[in-house]
Amino acid sequence: MATDAGTEIPRFPAGFLWGVSTSAHQIEGAAALREPSVWDVFTAGPGRVRDGSTAAVACDHYHRYTEDVALLADLGVDAYRFSVSWPRVNSPGGLDFYDRLVDELCAAGVRPVPTLFHWDLPAALDWLDRDTAYRFADYVSVVADRLGDRVATWITLNEPAEHTLLGHAIGAHAPGRRLLFDALPVAHHQLLAHGLALRALRAAGAADIGIANSHGPVWPASDDPADIAAADLYDALLNRLFAEPVLLGAYPEGMAELMGENAAEDLEVIAGPVDWYGVNYYAPSRVGAPGDGNGEYGGLALPAELPFSVREIEGRPVTDFGWPVVPEGLTELLTGLRDRYGDRLPPVLVTENGCSYEGVDDQDRIAYLDAHIRAVHTARAAGADVRGYFVWSLMDNFEWAEGYTRRFGLVHVDYTTLERTPKASYHWYREVLRAQRG
Repeated sequence: MATDAGTEIPRFPAGFLWGVSTSAHQIEGAAALREPSVWDVFTAGPGRVRDGSTAAVACDHYHRYTEDVALLADLGVDAYRFSVSWPRVNSPGGLDFYDRLVDELCAAGVRPVPTLFHWDLPAALDWLDRDTAYRFADYVSVVADRLGDRVATWITLNEPAEHTLLGHAIGAHAPGRRLLFDALPVAHHQLLAHGLALRALRAAGAADIGIANSHGPVWPASDDPADIAAADLYDALLNRLFAEPVLLGAYPEGMAELMGENAAEDLEVIAGPVDWYGVNYYAPSRVGAPGDGNGEYGGLALPAELPFSVREIEGRPVTDFGWPVVPEGLTELLTGLRDRYGDRLPPVLVTENGCSYEGVDDQDRIAYLDAHIRAVHTARAAGADVRGYFVWSLMDNFEWAEGYTRRFGLVHVDYTTLERTPKASYHWYREVLRAQRG
């Protein structure tokens, strides 16, 4: 298909996995049919969500999943990455919904790729409690026992970095804690949960398992040693802290002792070999020493107590979320992971990449996706073993603390009528996929 530049997307090899992603809390709705999650409790508090909304209805995917699977089939993706809601599985009939969804996907020829935790922890549980990791493994066994005959590819966790930092360190996401560095045991317990889930899935016969970690290059604000040191710390906290226990069986230097009791002993479990490594990418970060204000992370203000500041990346277009558009950062990330971890890095899937723009004729999203798909191709040409790419997201949805004010979807959702309208980017992506197979 012709792009704005008048050239076709370069050809990817046969077997490259093309998909789209969503998460349960952001699209399912039907909150009354499951037990509460930490996000239900969080959004019930005043002033925590930009537009005061909740995900009680969201896109009502729970009742409209057949319509949404039809959109996936028409789009022509190979795979659909969704998440399983732990609170829903804990509720009567909850697993039946995922049974129906997986059956519908299989009938449509779309590979189901469930993520087993995407931030919606049951409200009665707490990631500060080490036992939550073991409770997670029990839940994973239940899901694998029900769905494992039709699901080949599994994701244990989504973005434990964001859930730790935004939810437990600075209080901008559920459960709304402001623990700063005392939140690090939350990171460890999620990583332990990953390792225990990996064992549970292996015991159920699964052979295609990964984790979806968020990553982005970290650029020092200047060559000042204070800025370089701050950027190194930020990189350790946001990138290495979540990659290295999984890939290397070790925490970055000086961090293991901050993770709570048993951290060193748990690393053998955490480092069980994964079949592939998932990367969620949105933008690089420019980081320096603390200043008058410490900037933002994911559009949310960082506390002044932190020993670094996130600076603006100047001279770049930005999305409606204010995030800089830096497609070559994805190439840098993918080749950088290969260079840093070598043969300890398994094949990579880009499990999320996307942008927030208003409008159904979303030419900016088309340009964004076009450039980032090309960036993946460039990384592959440079030797990065990337085997798939998933757009975030299939449809507009509840964007956490931003509520319904940000639209990441290829499909527009009218939140009054719940009508789905494929955007220009949906039709563009469909033609890209057809051309890749032509």
